[in-house]
Amino acid sequence: MNQAKRKKRIKDWLDEATIADMQEKMSCNDITSEDLVFMYLEVIAEKNPTLNAVLEVNTKALQIAQALDDERAEKGPRSMLHGIPILIKDNIETGDNLHTSAGSLSLANHYAMKDATIVQKLRDAGAVILGKTNMTEWANFMSDHMTNGFSSRGGLVKNPYGPFDVGGSSSGSASAVASNCAAAAIGTETSGSILNPAAQNGLVGLKPTVGSISRAGIIPLSHTQDTAGPMTRTVEDALHIFSEIIGEDRLDPITRRSRHLEDVEWDKCLDLTGLAGKRIGIVRSIFENEISSELAEMFEQKIAVLRELGAEVIDGVELGCKEDDLGYAVLTHEFKADLNGYLANTHPSNPIRSLADVIQFNNEHPEETLQFGQVLLEKSQLTSGTLTEKAYIEALERNRYLAGEIALSKSLDDLELDAFVFPQDHGCSIGAAAGTPSITVPAGFSKAGEPFGITFSGRAWSEPMLITMAYAFEQKVNARRKP
Repeated sequence: MNQAKRKKRIKDWLDEATIADMQEKMSCNDITSEDLVFMYLEVIAEKNPTLNAVLEVNTKALQIAQALDDERAEKGPRSMLHGIPILIKDNIETGDNLHTSAGSLSLANHYAMKDATIVQKLRDAGAVILGKTNMTEWANFMSDHMTNGFSSRGGLVKNPYGPFDVGGSSSGSASAVASNCAAAAIGTETSGSILNPAAQNGLVGLKPTVGSISRAGIIPLSHTQDTAGPMTRTVEDALHIFSEIIGEDRLDPITRRSRHLEDVEWDKCLDLTGLAGKRIGIVRSIFENEISSELAEMFEQKIAVLRELGAEVIDGVELGCKEDDLGYAVLTHEFKADLNGYLANTHPSNPIRSLADVIQFNNEHPEETLQFGQVLLEKSQLTSGTLTEKAYIEALERNRYLAGEIALSKSLDDLELDAFVFPQDHGCSIGAAAGTPSITVPAGFSKAGEPFGITFSGRAWSEPMLITMAYAFEQKVNARRKP
């Protein structure tokens, strides 16, 4: 077989290939990590001019892949991620030639001094950091009417399935993986920013328990709600990445709690009977007036699948809390304090040292940066930045009580539920305020071709069970299809 035919055969195979598929090919010497990087770079060059999903590629990716191929030949693979190209959201630091800007032109020339902890864990596992993905600027906390997927640095991310909302704020990560521009990507979430774009782009998105993954080296929005997580085409791929990036980090004290996941046998989560005997709650008050009749009908069909797979569905659950009850006061106060702390510790050459500097930069470059205004940045700047205000403390206590103790813990415990299931990413702000995990799985498409997903949400540290349920559902419906 000549080189051109071999290249086409491998490239055709690459579409929708899983991490396990790639490992099998590499173990048999059918392909190399270098091959994978080359092929993904070709896909990015072909598709990204339309999608705006990838901001930049890693100039060292090919050399890193070559080194990993040599290491594999000598010692074998480090993990399931050895040689696998992965994209990173633009608010996550990489200590290389890639920028870290949160989509803002004010940080367009910012280089991090070292890897974020999550990036270092990926590198330690043998992953190839392929590049940085575009995102909704400042994790969608710049303006209250900013279009999902827009950033002043990267422009508008497009949904590869058509003229649909791409979701946010991990928009580029979702669009890129859905389009097969990488094996997987890392997104971040404060409230819906992994789950929403995953659902909108026909992907699996895992939003973990706050404390399972270090946030050190990630541009912050809210230290009580921020987390990172994998965005993949399959549940199994999400599991492979998640199991490598969890763990304690002294730079992020709450990660001490990740010990709850220390002894999990992750491979056992890939269980086709994962929904048998599980009690699943449906909270219609959260979404019944928020989705179309078409999506409501699709959701009913998926509830029937849950029953078919052995789950007991408890319908009409009331949480005692609405998403609107939580508000944005916690985020408004924490953003200034957290961002000022982050910017003050960036490289001395970075002229942007505070939220005030960001706002001033935008005011000085309005045509490039203020298409949607910056009302949320300005509201946050009006706070003290010290987190001493009574309004902040009361909002934080209220949110933790309503979301954590009432909406989730009490409802799950009183009804002896294992998890809730929502259409798309509905209910995400409750799990966000409580710091609890969720996983979104592809569930179908509307008649117009827009992706539709369902989200499993549960107690803190219930990731193994949620992954197991999501896997059983995924394998039954097999709903994902490439754009």
